[in-house]
Parts: sequence; structure tokens; C-alpha cells
Amino acid sequence: MVKTREQIKTEYIQKVDGATTQLNTTKTLIDKLSLVRIGLFLIEVLLFVLLLNSGDNNWRTLIQILMVIPVLGFVAIVRKQSKLDKKLSFEKKLLWVYQNELNVLNGLENGYDSGQRFESESHPYTSDLDIFGNSSLFALTNRCSTKTGNEVLASGFAELKTIDEIIVRQEAIKEMVTFTGKTYEFRANLLGHEAEKIELIKSQLSTKLANQLSFTKDSFFRFYVALVPFITIFLFVGGLFFGGIFWKFFVFFFFAHIGWNSIFSKKIDLVFYSFSGSSNLLKAYSEAIQWTETQQWKSTYFLNLVQGDSAVSKEIKSLSKIIQNFDSRLNLMIGSLLNALLLWDFRCCIQLEKWLQSASKDVISSLNNLGHFEEIISHSTLSYNEPEWVFPQIENSFALSATAVGHPLIREQARIVNDFNLENKATVDIVTGSNMAGKSTFLRTVGINMVLAYSGAPVCAQEMKLSVFALNTYMRIKDSLNENTSTFKAELNRLKMILTNVTQNENTFILIDEMLRGTNSRDKYLGSKVFIEKLLELKKPALFATHDLQLADMEQEHPQTLRNFHFDIAIKNGEMMFDYKLKAGPCTTFNAAILLKEIGLALD
Repeated sequence: MVKTREQIKTEYIQKVDGATTQLNTTKTLIDKLSLVRIGLFLIEVLLFVLLLNSGDNNWRTLIQILMVIPVLGFVAIVRKQSKLDKKLSFEKKLLWVYQNELNVLNGLENGYDSGQRFESESHPYTSDLDIFGNSSLFALTNRCSTKTGNEVLASGFAELKTIDEIIVRQEAIKEMVTFTGKTYEFRANLLGHEAEKIELIKSQLSTKLANQLSFTKDSFFRFYVALVPFITIFLFVGGLFFGGIFWKFFVFFFFAHIGWNSIFSKKIDLVFYSFSGSSNLLKAYSEAIQWTETQQWKSTYFLNLVQGDSAVSKEIKSLSKIIQNFDSRLNLMIGSLLNALLLWDFRCCIQLEKWLQSASKDVISSLNNLGHFEEIISHSTLSYNEPEWVFPQIENSFALSATAVGHPLIREQARIVNDFNLENKATVDIVTGSNMAGKSTFLRTVGINMVLAYSGAPVCAQEMKLSVFALNTYMRIKDSLNENTSTFKAELNRLKMILTNVTQNENTFILIDEMLRGTNSRDKYLGSKVFIEKLLELKKPALFATHDLQLADMEQEHPQTLRNFHFDIAIKNGEMMFDYKLKAGPCTTFNAAILLKEIGLALD
């Protein structure tokens, strides 16, 4: 049974409430353990006072034994609290994921990246169709936390795909919709980490680390580092029982190790600072990868991502533990003591080198593949949240038809839907109508749903069938002071780009909104007319929105290849009424005279 949008919203409300309750429970437990820690500390102080004031040897021995218990309890509680702090951090992220979905369904801003850095005026369509940036398709869809995920999602919207690629992606998104309930924890694991940090780690693992760790490969070096803990224990115990020369050797080795470590400090720093502080990040990524490894995927897309027998998640978790040990050097006092007694930095470098030698080649690709999973989850979440949207049928032969197609960025309550279809051959369709009647929105509605369709995602329509077109748009043409470009010159540049793309790609579809605004009306008409005739000659399909009714008259010259559509206006009691519905034929009613009259300029 397909859930309604309201049922899905109720489901998210329940998830938010449940996550909030769990979060508060964890906080309460942490607070209680903090009180227990204080109590244990006070008990230890009390026992210490009793020890100082006791004169009985038997009683003093008992107190000394009892003093061990609060210390052990304190250590156990600290470890428990550390685990609870990590649990609390994860629960906060999970709550954020649920709350964000609820916000999006309520029309609020999506908390993920809006993709503003991917905006490009020179792209054939992304700027005109609001694909990237604030209030964009990317901003609506994105559920990616990794750099790779954002880049893959962006390329899915901006790059041309084959019919086979689109169908494979559709299968993957449909499958992921069935896993929606399991994706929230996956997303929570990846949320909130520094995206560039994992990129630095991937760079280290793939190109630099092996060379940086070359100093650890000497056999005597490894033998001595392995022997050091035994030497330290031997000298320390000997010092306790025999004193004298044992303590002298102990002190000698203590400072010799510090000096030896200092000699290699630059090499160690090179290794350490690319991983420093990344233990939690790597652990979270390993858990996300583990999720991808344990699901029973069926679609080809996912099977290609998780191929291989090695459990990469375990390898990354092992790396996380090494980095956690390595991070001990961040505390200057503890780090110095560990290096003096155990050559700690050397030991960590050797462990890292051994890990690098034994780790599978799939580690880097698995880290990268998380972004591909994020991208599919972004689309599947949108599909889950919009149950009335449909997956389009991708055709091999020339086709574009849509029933009840609407703009996905307009809220459902305000969205007007239209039907539209091409002939079984290329036509130029001229759309006329008044200002504010809906021409531009209709062109963007068709275009943005085509972008969704080609990314493999569902579209905002009741039904849609289309073949694969290379989209080209001409809508928001801007001048540029930096490039010393006028609006007219910018329009010519855009036209040149479209004509170049049209000749290079056989399957081109063009959306044009009011061409040549930067010149006089006569040149505007003539330029638009000759451009339309060029498209007709090349047999390229186009939607051409204009106020110029003379262009609609071209249907008489090209009745088989040019069609007229319009958005009209109704006047009731001097008020303009728009229905935003596409109708056949040229427009006969315009609103300019009414608008001018409202400001005191009457037209005869």
C-alpha cells in the first residue's frame, strides 16, 4: 500500500519524537554517571583521609585495598561515559536527519548543501532551470554529506546519459526506496564530519603514505621497537628490587628514546597530521560501508559498487583504532611518556605500515562509493517523500509526453499541472501569452522534469514518456560588467552555443524564453524568425515562449512542423484572472493595457 504524503509526514513526526525521547534518556544516564564519578572521588578522598589518620597496620592495609575499588570504578565509568558520549553524538545526528525530512515536507529549507558551487552560466541548461543554488532542484534533492556524494549528485543533473545508464539508475533508486527506513542511520554516520578530511586521508592512502613510512621498514628498527616494552619493564622491576645500575639504565633509555624520537619527528609529523583526529570519522565511515556490505542488493548499480570479497569496513575500523592510538601524542605529557617508555610514535607508524601492506585495494574505492550510495539515497528519499511522483518511461524512439506535469520546486498546494506532448516528429512549439500567465514556468516545468528523468529519478507528473534529449535553454540572459558584455552580446553568445550544440548532437531539445530582448522590436522579430526557421530546417524540437504574435503567424507557412500554444487571461470586474493552463492556438488576450491603465496610462 502506497503511503500518502500526510502519512509520511506523520511517520517523520513519530520518528522525531522517538529520537528525542532516546536522546533525553541517554543524556539522563550520562548525568547520573557524572554524579557517580563525583561520589567515587569523594569516597577515595575519605579513604585517603582515613589512611592518614589510621595507626593500626591491619586497618591501613584494608584501607589501601579498599582504595583500589573507587579507582577501578572511576575508570570503568569514564569508559562507559565515553561510549555514551559517542552514542549521544550519533543520536543527535539521527534526530537532525528526521527533523530535516520533516522540515522539507513542511516547505522549509533543506539542511544539506544547496550546490551553489556547481552553478555555471555557461552550462547548456542548469542556470536557467534552477538546478543548483538556493531554492534549486539540487537543494531539494540533496542528502549527501561527503564531497564525492555532492559531486556525483551534481554530475547526475548536469551530464548527458545514455538510455541504459538511466534505466540502471532507475532500478537502483526504486530498490533503495524499499530500504528507506534503513538509510537514516547510514546518513547519520556520514553527517557532520569535515568533508575535506576524508579527501586528505584518501590522498594519503593512495599516493603518499607508503613513501612517508619507508623509514619503518628497517628490520633492526622493527625488532628494537618490538623489544622496547620488555626492556622498560625489566629495568623498572629491577630498579624497584635492586635499585642502583637498573635505575641508571632506565634513565639512560628514557632520555635516549626521547632523543631518537625527536630525530624522526618531522617524518612522524608528516604521517600523523594527515590522520590526526580522524579516528571517529573513520569509524563512522566504516559503519556506513558495513551497511552497504551487508544488504542483499539486487540492482546492477549496487552490485557493481560492492563487488569484492574483502570486508573493507573491518579494515577501515582497524585503521581507526591505529589512529586513535596515534592521537595519544596530542597530549604532550602522555605522548612524551609513551615515547620514552614504549617508542609509541614508532610503534604506531609500524602498525600503520603493516596495515597499509595488508589492506585491500578496495579501501579507496569503498570510501568513494559511499558518495554514490548517498546520491541514490538522495533520489530515493525524494521518491519516498513524494509518493505521487512517477518514474518516467524512457523511450528509444523520439518521444516526449507528460500528463499532469508540474514544477517540483513549487509547493503542492500552489502547483498547477499541465498536459503536453510532442508529435512523433520534431516540431517548434510557440507559446504565447500575457505577462505572468505562466509561459516561463511551463518551460521550466518541462525542462526540470526532463533533468529529473535523465538522472533516473521520479518526475513531478502523473505519467511521462520521453526519449533522451540533450537539453539547451535560453532564458535568463545576463550582461557582465566584468567581461564587458552587453545583454545583446550575451544573447548572441548563447545563441551561438545552442547552434553549435544543435549541429553536434542529433538529439537536442531547446527551451527558449523571449529571445533577443536586448535589441529593437524589428530586429528581435526578424532574429527570432530566422532562428526558428533554422531549427525547422535542422528538424530540432523546441519550446519557444514569446510575446510576439507575429511569430505565431509562422504556423501558416509551416503547418506540419510548427504548432501554437498559449496561456490566456480572463478579466472579471477589471481584475486579471490566470488559470495557468496550457491551451492550443495563439493567445488573443494580453494584460499590458490593463497594467498600464492601473498606473494612469491608457491605451486607445
